[in-house]
Amino acid sequence: MRLRVFAVVRWVAPGIAGFAQACHRRSGQRIDGLRLVLPIYGRAGRIAASPSLLAVAIMEETGAADVVRWMLHQGRYSTRMREFGDEMCKRIVEAGIPLWRGFCALDTLHPQVAATAYVWRRGEGGAARRTAGHGLQQRPQYQASPIAAVQAAKRTLRWRLEDPACVPEYEVLAETKTDGGTDYVAMPLSFSSGQIGVITWATDRPGGFSEADIAGLTEVAEVLTLIVELQASRRIARQLMATYVGRRTAEHVLSGAIQRGSVEVVNAVIWFSDLRGFTSLADLLPRQDLIALLNDYFEVVGAAVQAEGGEILKFIGDAVLAIFEFRDASDAKSRAEAALRAARATIVAMQTRNAERHAAGKPEIRFGLALHLGEVSYGNIGAPDRLDFTVIGPAVNHANRLEKLASELGQPLLASASFAAALGSGLKPLGRHELRGVAEPQEIFAIPA
Repeated sequence: MRLRVFAVVRWVAPGIAGFAQACHRRSGQRIDGLRLVLPIYGRAGRIAASPSLLAVAIMEETGAADVVRWMLHQGRYSTRMREFGDEMCKRIVEAGIPLWRGFCALDTLHPQVAATAYVWRRGEGGAARRTAGHGLQQRPQYQASPIAAVQAAKRTLRWRLEDPACVPEYEVLAETKTDGGTDYVAMPLSFSSGQIGVITWATDRPGGFSEADIAGLTEVAEVLTLIVELQASRRIARQLMATYVGRRTAEHVLSGAIQRGSVEVVNAVIWFSDLRGFTSLADLLPRQDLIALLNDYFEVVGAAVQAEGGEILKFIGDAVLAIFEFRDASDAKSRAEAALRAARATIVAMQTRNAERHAAGKPEIRFGLALHLGEVSYGNIGAPDRLDFTVIGPAVNHANRLEKLASELGQPLLASASFAAALGSGLKPLGRHELRGVAEPQEIFAIPA
């Protein structure tokens, strides 16, 4: 890796005059008489070493080099961006750069969140995290902002707020100036994916940032780009895995449990629910209405299951397979109680949702649910290059068959004998019934609403 430092050129020789002008056009740095801040990469030929160049290590002069060293050697191991950002900004101030406010905006890949921002203000104790939903880039507040301007220009933009000729063209600039800000700089964070994040720096020092301050902050921003991309990749991977396969399963996969056939035996309450009359609905409803119905159903079930510590393993067409895992028999009762609370919460929430759907002229959602307790095999199953992390075993089949029986008996909720035994009381016996694929008739229980 080449160390990038900055030097001040006090006299531009004819041989590099064209290069100097090219640097000015590309970087946007201001030429002040014969004084120009240029990047020098420490490699012979980029800018030929010459007595005519007076190299002043601006990073060392401002202390930004200490910040960069910390970022590369200690800070990059931080997995909490708020803590990392707070420490980085504090170190920038300690390095002698008069940072007053910092703001970092990053796009993300999440079904509910489009962008994340981190806000730091000197003296306010820590960095704050903000999120924005999808559709952010279409909002007027975003379009009329320095963030959008930098992403469009793909270069650093600067507003010297105390200069009478500077007209704050964006609301945030006017607010910053009113609060006492004197200088505002917005820099792009260009990622390998082509996305562009933005970091802004503001100061309240009379005279604003010096050229050395800007050079130091530029180097901090470039190193920050590398660290943010690394951390964002990890965070997005965790978020996407949790979204598509569940949080516990995501942790297993990301920790290295990826070999086909690698399974573990776990004890769990197994939740299997299924929509009633879905085939008819699929024939009658327009595609978007059918998708909306499924999303309503999955949203209600998912919220209830997750609120009680359960994990949805998969959506199978119009069915939901979830588990409430427990370690040993001493935990079985508490997990059975949690599953029962989730079942009752689902019924109540679905009644509310159905009232809303009925008022909107939409068909109501009817479903059946079965709860069973047993051992399952939990792990990687599938083709060599297409795996599924799921649960299998007789207990899963038992729960599936039990839900089908619920439909036949006209019961919304059924439970097995093993679930009833763990729960202890509160269920209504329905006698013994045959389950397809199960050798002996099984004792079945209804779950009062």
